[in-house]
Amino acid sequence: MILTRLALALLCVQLAACAVQTKPSTSRLPAVPTPADARAVSPAFANSTASLLIDEVWKRPGLSPRDRSLVTVAVLIARGQTVEMDYHFDLVLKNGVKPVELSEAINHLAFYTGWGNATATVLIAQEVFARHHISADQLAPVSPVLLQIDKAVEADRVVKVDEAVGTTSPGLVHYTTVALFNDLWLRPGLAPRDRSLITVSALVANGQVGQVGFHLNRAMDNGLTQPQASEMLTQLAFYAGWPNVFSAVPVFKSVFASRAG
Repeated sequence: MILTRLALALLCVQLAACAVQTKPSTSRLPAVPTPADARAVSPAFANSTASLLIDEVWKRPGLSPRDRSLVTVAVLIARGQTVEMDYHFDLVLKNGVKPVELSEAINHLAFYTGWGNATATVLIAQEVFARHHISADQLAPVSPVLLQIDKAVEADRVVKVDEAVGTTSPGLVHYTTVALFNDLWLRPGLAPRDRSLITVSALVANGQVGQVGFHLNRAMDNGLTQPQASEMLTQLAFYAGWPNVFSAVPVFKSVFASRAG
């Protein structure tokens, strides 16, 4: 009897220890290094972050803080870089992006960077929204009244996509029209210019230069100026890396030249 009770007691202790070891972390956010952490690892990197990136690049006049925040958030989502999302989701709201616009940007980038990258933002954005006391009625609705579509431009796009993709993947053609250009791009929660801004940023960030020409032209049709597009590249160099930006430069140059002619 004594041995049985002792065995049960030991079993309970083992189960309790196992429960403690397997208990999930209560933290919903990734660990974020502090400036002191950065200095402890690379003083040069910490200095570049503070004096070059924050105190200089972010203050350049060629692009508004709001636009810089949208570009940066698009890069972080496109590349699944969750560590800086809490800081930059907070900053994008402080820089004038409305909750509905950030909510809509996450939805938009799911289509252009992949569902998993958008899903990776959910818990972080939820924490940020809670801190800002943002309620559900301030977020992107499921079925808003859509913006008017330019029928001539859309008809031309449909023909070109069908010629390029139709025989290879009819399903891709279908959802490109139904889900993207007849729905996503017409949702009013994020202006067409801003949709173009984050789309181009995400494409450059992921090195997808083959799509940049179409979307940069669309961005400029939607109101992005050439000086703003030029300054985008400066911001993107720091957040997406110089190689990705230099790979996109010939496409930007070609678009600028074609529109000037």
